[in-house]
Amino acid sequence: MKINVNIECTPEEARTFLGLPDVQPMQRELLDQLRQRMSSAMSASDPEVLLRTWLPLGLQNWEQLQRFFWNQMGAGPRSDSDK
Repeated sequence: MKINVNIECTPEEARTFLGLPDVQPMQRELLDQLRQRMSSAMSASDPEVLLRTWLPLGLQNWEQLQRFFWNQMGAGPRSDSDK
């Protein structure tokens, strides 16, 4: 035996009927705080500061890497007698 019951109600009505708490005010408050934090972070984002954060030593690491590669290429191939 099958019994199907279709109930049409809004989420608010279902929440009230089941006795669940209304979390919309808390969600609104959290979203407002998140929005404020994101906007303050975006206003403080200076490209130079971001690059310093992402690359702590700046381009110095790139220059060292480039020098290393140039030195290795300039040394030429080694023969077994050079070892």
